Formats: sequence, C-alpha cells, structure tokens
Amino acid sequence: MGTGSHDFGGAFRGKVAFVTGGASGIGRAVGERLARCGAKVVLADVRAALAEEVALGIRDRGGAAVATALDVTDAPAIVRALEETVERHGALDFVFNNAGICIVGDAIALSHEDYDRLIDVNVRGVAHGTHAAYRIMAKQGGGHIVNTASIAGLVPSPLFAAYAMTKHAVVGLSTSLRIEAEKHGVRVTAVCPGVIGTPMVEGSELRGRNDRAALLEKISLYPVERCAEEILAGVAKDRAIVLVTPLAKAGFALHRLAPYLLPGAIVKRFTK
Repeated sequence: MGTGSHDFGGAFRGKVAFVTGGASGIGRAVGERLARCGAKVVLADVRAALAEEVALGIRDRGGAAVATALDVTDAPAIVRALEETVERHGALDFVFNNAGICIVGDAIALSHEDYDRLIDVNVRGVAHGTHAAYRIMAKQGGGHIVNTASIAGLVPSPLFAAYAMTKHAVVGLSTSLRIEAEKHGVRVTAVCPGVIGTPMVEGSELRGRNDRAALLEKISLYPVERCAEEILAGVAKDRAIVLVTPLAKAGFALHRLAPYLLPGAIVKRFTK
C-alpha cells in the first residue's frame, strides 16, 4: 500500500495502532491513513461487520488491518481487546480512543437518558480505553494514547452543553495524564476537531429543535480525510492538543485572547 504524499517521518511505519470507532467517520479515516503509512491497524467498533468491510478494503489495497467487535462502554472487553492485540502483534504502539456519539440541541430538552448515553460512550469509553492502554504501555516502556475530544471541550458551546461536558472531561484526562505518563515513556494527545463531515455529525440526535438542515447550513463541514491527515501530523509531532479545522483554531485563539467575545458570536450565529 502506498504511503501517499508523506508518511509523517515514518512515525507510524511498522507500528501497531488500535482505533476505536474504526468503522466510520474519523476513526475509519485515521485507520486507513495509518495503514497507508505502513502501520498494522486494528479497527474496533460495535458495528463489527462494517469494521470488517473497512479492514478488508485496507487489505485489498495492500495494507495490514483487522477488525474486532467492541463496545467501549464495556471496560473488561477493552482490556481483552488490547491484550489480544499485544498477543497478536507483540506490541501496542498507538491507541486512538475515538468512538463517540453526539446529542445536541436545547439543554432544557435533554433527558437523563441523553446524559447517561453521552457519559457512557464519550467519557467512560475514553476512560476505559485510556486506562487499559496506559497500563500496557507503561509496562512495555512506551506508547502513545490519542483521545478524540472536540473544540467543544475547549470553548463554550451552546446547543452542545452535555456533549461539551463530556469533551471537557476528555481534554482534562488527556492533558493531565500526559504529564504523569512521561515518566513511563507514554505520550498522550487530545484531538480537538471542529465540525467534521462524518456520519456522526450528519446523523447527530437533535433535541428541542426540528431545524437540523438549517443548523447544518450554518456550519462548514471539514473533509474527514483532511482531518485524519492533520490528526496524524499532530500525533507524529507529539502535540498535547491537536486542533483541527480553521474555525476550531480561530475559536480557541479568540477564546484565549478575548473570552468575553466568543460566546456572543456563537449565540448570534447558532441559537437565533
């Protein structure tokens, strides 16, 4: 399989990478790009048949990929999947905790069940994967944990209140563990994309509104392949936080420089 325009300095060549949410969206794009760079990829997803289709496509193009069924809310299952990856490949170099769900809309319309689902997948799922990967990587003396958060985990995000809560948790876990994990040779990165053109975004559950099309029209969807490229470029450089999309970068910069300006701009654009 060709390596494309570049292979990030060979950072992923011959490495073992485990990707949750690997059947579609960012997870699929990252897995396919990793394989093009010469990595051995494990695509984990609750939709096992779809993950296998993606893995088969990678193999047909000359890459190395396998699929495995995984529900990230099941902590013992993640432990088993990562241990099996080590048994199969002899190491665990990268874990991309990418699986996530999106429920958005007016906070007053959210249910307790909505909060529970978001926390189970977006927080517990990442925490389970991080915890299991960290123990393996600390023991082997190295590795890189990459957790998918969001720009919503860094700046105020009306209509995304509960979702943003979960992504703030992912950023906090990642940036804090990064400092602690250094002594074991383990690196940790939080990925904070803006709005990416993925099935999760386009099929996100909307509460308290019926204007999905009008809402999406206000958002420029960033190509998922470019997102994967930027993620891997940041991981190869061992960035603590990888911002993806011009809007995410501009929003984060504005929030840091003039935090009183951003909320008004967001409200004016998205909540009117």
